[in-house]
Order: sequence, then C-alpha cells, then structure tokens
Amino acid sequence: MTLPEPLRLDTPAEHPFAEFVRILGKGKRGARALTREEAFRAMGMVLDGDVEDTQLGAFLMLLRHKEESAEELAGFTEAVRARVKAPALNVDLDWPSYAGKKRHLPWYLLAVKCLGQNGLRVFVHGGGAHTAGRLYTEHLLDALDLSLCRDWQAVGAALDATGVAFAPLSDWAPALQRMIDLRNTLGLRSPIHSLARVLNPLGARCGLQSIFHPGYQPVHREAARLLGDTSIVIKGDGGELEVNPDAACHLYGTAGGEAWDEEWPQMSAQRHLKPGYLDPAQLNAVWRGEAEDRYGELATIATMALALRGLGKPQEEAFAKARAWWGARNSAH
Repeated sequence: MTLPEPLRLDTPAEHPFAEFVRILGKGKRGARALTREEAFRAMGMVLDGDVEDTQLGAFLMLLRHKEESAEELAGFTEAVRARVKAPALNVDLDWPSYAGKKRHLPWYLLAVKCLGQNGLRVFVHGGGAHTAGRLYTEHLLDALDLSLCRDWQAVGAALDATGVAFAPLSDWAPALQRMIDLRNTLGLRSPIHSLARVLNPLGARCGLQSIFHPGYQPVHREAARLLGDTSIVIKGDGGELEVNPDAACHLYGTAGGEAWDEEWPQMSAQRHLKPGYLDPAQLNAVWRGEAEDRYGELATIATMALALRGLGKPQEEAFAKARAWWGARNSAH
C-alpha cells in the first residue's frame, strides 16, 4: 500500500519581480508610482529576462492604466542605456520614429535628409510597422537613399557618409521591440512606445521627441531633464516628429537642467486638404523640385527649424537657416 505524500507546509518563495507588480497594482489607495531607482531595477530585470510572461503583461498594463511618470521613464531609460553598450559616436540629433503616418506623407524624412546633407549627424530609430494602414520610416529608406544600419559600426559609417543613419530598435534593444510587439496581444500600447522616444542611446546633443497624446509632453520633458539631456518635445503630426504647419506648435524644451516653453504660431492661414491617398513618390518629386506641395514644404522647413532650435538656434535664425538649406538642397555640396 502506497502512502500519500505529506502535505507541503513550506510557503513558496515570492518571485523577486512581484514587488514591482504589487507596488503598481495594490488598489486605489495602496498603489503608487515606482521611484526612479525602483524603475531602474524593474526594467533591468525585464531586459535581463528575469521576469515571467504573466508578470510582464501585468506590469505593462498596470503602467499603461496608471500612466507612466517622469521618474519611471528616467529609471527605465537608465536601465536600457546601461545594457545597450553603444559606442561613443558623434551625434547631433536623436530622432525617434515609431508612430508612422496615415493622414499626410512623412515629410519629416525630407527634413532629416536635408539636415544630414548640411553637416548635421542624425540618428533615427524606429520600432517596426506595428499598425496597418500607416507609412513607416522603414518603408521609405531605399527610395530616399537613407541607410538602414543593422549594427553600430554601420551606424557610424552612415553618419560619416551622409549624416543620417536609421537603426531598427530590434537590433540594438530587442527586448524592447518584443514588448512593443505585444500591442496586438494585449490590445493596447504599452509604456515602451513612450520609453523608446526618451532613450537617446548615443547621447546626441539634442533628443527630439513627438508625443501625440495631450498631457504626456511635460512628462517626457521632465524625464529628459532628470536624465540631464537637452531635448524638445512636441505634439507631432500623427505622432511622428513633424511640425504641422496648419496648427500652432508648443515646444517643451529642456537644456542645462532648466525647462523652457515656446509657442510657434500656425504657419498657414488656411488648413490644407488631406490628400486622398499617400503616394510616397511625391516625396522624391518634391525633393528634386519636380513637383510642389505647399503643405509638405512648410512641414519640412518647420521640422528642420525645430531641430535647429534644439541645437540652440533662436527661432528666427532657425527658420532662416532651414529655408536656406531647403532652397539649396539640390545644389552641389
């Protein structure tokens, strides 16, 4: 006769990551935001693979429901930067590109190209085509002669050659890309979509961020300030870093540990009609001067001016230089 096994009376050890899920999810009165140090430790465990899938899903959605704080974004960013092990490359502008465009063409790509053509070094990074019906930077690199770089050595070479390098997030922070890809599983964007915009992994002189949802812009500005970064945050068109000439643009800036604000007026007296469909060939036609697009050219110039403003140029000077560079874009360099 086989005797039953004795009952286990020992209590299973709590998973180390459970602490962070509990902090975020302990009810209306008990829950709170993570401190910067807690955020650093939590994201470190996620990136190191020390978290169960169920914990990760709960963690991301609790953050999403609460809305991430500046301290959390700063702590998460520090954890990512500590693990990316990026080389020391000279970069002027960090340019996150994660939203894609659906109402207008991605005119910001002409801004990027023109800035690179004029001696600035622009590092662009994105997170894949995660939403149907949008045009993403990755779709247009070949057509615009912009470099797709799969490692840091290629990024450095592209910056030296053309001033512009695009690197997919999946290559230099694959764990973050996997979390972004959970959008279709969880049904909601996670804070990783926001975090990717703060990262500035190469320590560029200025990080430019586009945050579409109202109220998030000051949070991102404060995260950059906590990190000691120079940054400008705007509500870009469709979530991409592109100034909409049909609307006023508020700049949330930080430099030298100080926050600043600036209001740019609407550039066009009348709103432009949304195109019936997006034809990417129009970008090259406008670049070469074979076609005109009033909206596109205003958006491109204003976006270039935004980048120059981030590098310390006053608004009037930034616009004057952007217009001059745009006008000379097909001249010999």
